[in-house]
Amino acid sequence: MRVVLFRHGIAEDRTEFSRTGRPDSERPLTTKGVERSRQTAAGLLSLIPDLGFVATSPYRRARQTADLIAAAVGAGGLPVVVDALQPAGKAAEICRWLASCPAHAAVALVGHEPDLSELMGWLTAGESGSFARLKKAGACLLEFHSAPGRGAGELQWLLTPAILRQLAD
Repeated sequence: MRVVLFRHGIAEDRTEFSRTGRPDSERPLTTKGVERSRQTAAGLLSLIPDLGFVATSPYRRARQTADLIAAAVGAGGLPVVVDALQPAGKAAEICRWLASCPAHAAVALVGHEPDLSELMGWLTAGESGSFARLKKAGACLLEFHSAPGRGAGELQWLLTPAILRQLAD
């Protein structure tokens, strides 16, 4: 299985959005965030043309990013909302969801920092601490030769959004 960890795109400012009185889970991508996420999704397609599944945090900015990825790669159906991808979600729950996907699948998980970096550390090194950070609309690819779980993954690449956008050209 190949698993892409993809951080959501640029969202509205947290402090300014909090003044609306709405919960942070409703904070959307900015116009720039939508455009850059669309471009990075196109770059992702150049690297993983067989991406077949897209899962997302239930937070609006992550769902918007996942929709752009699914549209770019033509992933069947809408992205699946996986509650464990929201901030403070549990890695073991994410692995349970991944176990429902075919073993040969290429899957994108769209979520938040620092959770995705901690997940990357847990899946590769077996430690929940992170050794790298994903920028907004940045991604990494993990490969699994057995079921995804603690320490079972190999980091194949970690790319900034700028590199992913260049790949789209």
